[in-house]
Amino acid sequence: MIDPYRPEPLVDFHNPTHHAAMADALKQVGAQLGHHYPIVVGGERREREGRLRSYNPSRLDETVGTVSKAGRQDIDDAMAAAEQAFKSWSRVGAEFRARVLLKAAAELRRQKMLFSALEVYEAGKTWPEADADVAEAIDFMEFYARQAIRLQAPVPTINLPGEEDASFYIPLGVGVIIPPWNFPLAILCGMTTGAIVAGNTVLLKPSSVTPVIGAWFVQLLEESGLPPGVVNFVPGDSRDIGDYMVGHPRTRFISFTGSREVGLHINELAAKHQKGQIWIKRVVAEMGGKDAIVVDETADLEVAAADIVTAAFGFQGQKCSACSRAIVVDAVYDEVARLVTERTKKLTLGMAMDPANLVGPVIDLSSESKILGYIEQGKNSAKLLAGGEKVGEGGHFIAPTVFGEVQPDSTLAQEEIFGPVLSMIRARDYDHAIEIANGTEYGLTGSLYSRDRSRLERSRLDFHVGNLYFNRKCTGAVVGAHPFGGFNMSGTDSKTGSPDYLLLFTQMKCVAERI
Repeated sequence: MIDPYRPEPLVDFHNPTHHAAMADALKQVGAQLGHHYPIVVGGERREREGRLRSYNPSRLDETVGTVSKAGRQDIDDAMAAAEQAFKSWSRVGAEFRARVLLKAAAELRRQKMLFSALEVYEAGKTWPEADADVAEAIDFMEFYARQAIRLQAPVPTINLPGEEDASFYIPLGVGVIIPPWNFPLAILCGMTTGAIVAGNTVLLKPSSVTPVIGAWFVQLLEESGLPPGVVNFVPGDSRDIGDYMVGHPRTRFISFTGSREVGLHINELAAKHQKGQIWIKRVVAEMGGKDAIVVDETADLEVAAADIVTAAFGFQGQKCSACSRAIVVDAVYDEVARLVTERTKKLTLGMAMDPANLVGPVIDLSSESKILGYIEQGKNSAKLLAGGEKVGEGGHFIAPTVFGEVQPDSTLAQEEIFGPVLSMIRARDYDHAIEIANGTEYGLTGSLYSRDRSRLERSRLDFHVGNLYFNRKCTGAVVGAHPFGGFNMSGTDSKTGSPDYLLLFTQMKCVAERI
């Protein structure tokens, strides 16, 4: 008997015991920095001359680790290993597969501080952000294990006279998992374990920016009893192996989280039939957002301002759910802008290893340059209220930036910046605010702060996003409580952490027998 699912509690680092444990974990992980990690194909470790270097975005001269880069032959071999493993893994039964995930979840819970510490070093996450990411990974495994057992039950059907009729779900086959760097454990874990617990086998290509976390997780799965070949670890440059994996004729499905541009490219490439391909590939994609918090004149302005700042600058705004637009009705715009600006200027910025810092570095030089480019554009088209510059030495640090009087159709208000940049937009009234909120090509998350019940009810239908929140921030979706995925160019509305998610990696089979 498996206990009902409950989300993993977050760590309170104000507790001296927890604070000391995290500090100790940082020392332990710090002593392991620079380690090398191989490719894993069918359980076999492979070394290659080409390597990816992962570095600490808080201290650019500090190497977190290196990983071997897979080539096309490794991809072919991994595909063969995954196909061989699929023959048995797809037939062992959901309970067996679920037990592997539950074992891995228990082991990750025991190593929670160590994995959190690694995220601080490799992804530049602050202590609470790293802990939340690890907790979500645990949640995904606990939740999907239970859902796999539920889905093993026959689909309710009727029996026709003289027949026994049954329908049930079967796995798809071998898939490609391409996770992002911003939730380097949680999303990687959820995408991977959701696919395999449904009976599939996969090739996992971690982000080139955060591959060490992926290597640690694959080792955790192996130690938890995952058979060889079920998950094949193939890090590498996207330009070398990404298209090859997606276009491979033996690839049955692709699960991707990342930018709109890459997601659309994957979708287009997957749609092209390849010689020897006998199926239509399935694409599961989450592709970002341009998320808005709407505040009307009835709202609690102090609460709204506090949550806007948290949602905009948590993990430096490097979340697809981050609040990048605060849309405020004219009657209270000036007051909300003042409160948001004051709170933003009080945020402490610096190395993620220091628990005193609420904001850390952005992930790499490419992101830093892109974000600073948007900031320079904003200085010419909007009113700079806070930040607006690179700060500090030795890391990718950008001051939390707030622009006021941003035009709804401007670049700042339309394009996903993926950094610590917030656009304050003035709306005439509630209706105009919702019109602005819906006025992008994205539709991932959004929030409405209002005490007006009629407006809350109208927004349930009118505010067109996959995850809508009332009087709370637009970040922080919890597995099992907030099925996550967006509309429009935000992706295929995959709804991770929901009872429906595993269905994306299965197909229904019907068997009818005359009796």
